Amino acid sequence: MAPEHPQPHRTFEDLVAEGASVPTEGWDFSWFEGRATEARPSWGYATSMAGRLRRAAAVLDIQTGGGEVLNFALAHSAPTQPRLAVATEGWPPNVAKATALLRPRGVAVVAAPEDAPLPFADAAFDLVVSRHPVRPHWAEIARVLQPGGTYFAQHVGPASVFELVEHFLGPQPDDVRDGRRPDRERAEAEAAGLDVVDLRAERLRMEFHDIAAVVHFLRKVVWMVPGFTVEAYEPQLRALHERIRAEGPFVAHNTRHLFDARKPDSPSPRHP
Repeated sequence: MAPEHPQPHRTFEDLVAEGASVPTEGWDFSWFEGRATEARPSWGYATSMAGRLRRAAAVLDIQTGGGEVLNFALAHSAPTQPRLAVATEGWPPNVAKATALLRPRGVAVVAAPEDAPLPFADAAFDLVVSRHPVRPHWAEIARVLQPGGTYFAQHVGPASVFELVEHFLGPQPDDVRDGRRPDRERAEAEAAGLDVVDLRAERLRMEFHDIAAVVHFLRKVVWMVPGFTVEAYEPQLRALHERIRAEGPFVAHNTRHLFDARKPDSPSPRHP
């Protein structure tokens, strides 16, 4: 997303109306071009996923969104492809979008709620991937992995974009700010029987160049400000609009961590 300031004559009302009208399905962020910038993690998740797909026989993508990341990775893993590729998604508009995008690649998209058990047999996959799951269900991930299989995922980290969140919601308690700490997720993965091979974390700069970008972002990433609507948060939006006009882009920071975890070939011995 290249930095470019919006035309200064556009009114608050015009910008908010534009941000409120843009479709939010899927994980295509191309609309933000010229409106916002976001630094990307150094590990290049989608490209790294493509490398994993070349070596996989059966892959599951959890919470695929609109299927964009899996579609990119499959395109860049050619000519080698997994024999079986399946994706889950819980939001009906994204299920439809992912199905249309991924079906030509032979991927089955399964409608499955985010908080439900995975609708697959034990040890069905040698690779499970996910980009930004709402919450990883470690026991289910371990269950559907084959012995020796890998979970390779990019997670949202703690206090991500909280400069923006706290502008709208006020200061957040420590348990909310620390809710996605990678060390806690490592402990949960290990408790489910997975060996964490690699875990990396980065804090990355974001900039919002106009209030339309803020509105669209909060409509698209719905867990940032739960229940967000323009009407409910009009005073905060107007104040932020004036701040951007006076001071330039609003700066926030997202946090991301990369998980590379493996299911042991055989269960670890239990000690009394």
